[in-house]
Amino acid sequence: MVSRSPTYLRWVRLVDHRPFRLSPLAIGLASLLGASAAAAGTLVEFPNLPGQTPDDLSGYLARPDTGLAAELGRSSNGGGPFPAVVVLHGCIGITGHFTGIADRLSSWGYVALAVDSLGPRGLADRCGVGLLDQAFDAYAALRYLSQLYFVDPTRVAVLGNSMGGFAVLYAVDRDLTAQYVAERFRAAVAYYPGCDIPAATMTMTAPTLILIGETDEASPVERCREMVAHARPDGAPIALTVYPGAHHNFDVTQLIPGVRFLGNWLEYNEPAAKDAEAKTRAFLAAHLGGRFPGETTAK
Repeated sequence: MVSRSPTYLRWVRLVDHRPFRLSPLAIGLASLLGASAAAAGTLVEFPNLPGQTPDDLSGYLARPDTGLAAELGRSSNGGGPFPAVVVLHGCIGITGHFTGIADRLSSWGYVALAVDSLGPRGLADRCGVGLLDQAFDAYAALRYLSQLYFVDPTRVAVLGNSMGGFAVLYAVDRDLTAQYVAERFRAAVAYYPGCDIPAATMTMTAPTLILIGETDEASPVERCREMVAHARPDGAPIALTVYPGAHHNFDVTQLIPGVRFLGNWLEYNEPAAKDAEAKTRAFLAAHLGGRFPGETTAK
């Protein structure tokens, strides 16, 4: 349902591209990340997983058959059911950058749900701290999407940036979050995640794509290389792409010139951003583009 709770006012500020409920240190960065094209999606609230808090979560839902994507004629199969992508934000929360990602995914033919993991919990930011609950939020979003008539529940991926990228890895590891839920993501994409999951125990439940800069100070690439090199062979494959000269947040166009935030350099890198977008689109198409033999779309 469309949110009209007190959370709605926060979303109005989001869509209007102004910073909201952030610590003073994060406000400047949020103003940079907040700018995006006009939002075309819907504000929604949905139940959290049983036993998790808070009881309800909120998010930004973009569909291929409505809004800007439909106006551009980019919906390829009418009213669906469509494949879908859950989008997880970074440590300063959901901004226009992430609603922009959702809108872009909808223009590619996916239902996209950008989940707000901070607002419903009354949190300003989680920079330098992290939020393991975000991985469970991803499954709450998957469960919600799977109940929508226009979503194919057998074709849902999860995508996250920075803190959200770590949550993606944590969500699809068999021995971490995935062991507590029955649902499964079909694919996972992590932009510049913190690769701090012990490699010796890592067993992915879905094919995973990691995109990261060689000079990323916030998420050192060597940890990702080590994690991928030693991941257990009985898990789903992990593909790692490293961009020379690219820093953290290399896909955020507003970071020109770059800025230093919490001691780390953040800067847009056009070649890396464009290549990462192309790789993400191809990866999602390969894993969500069609149903696998013997599968149905029964809810």
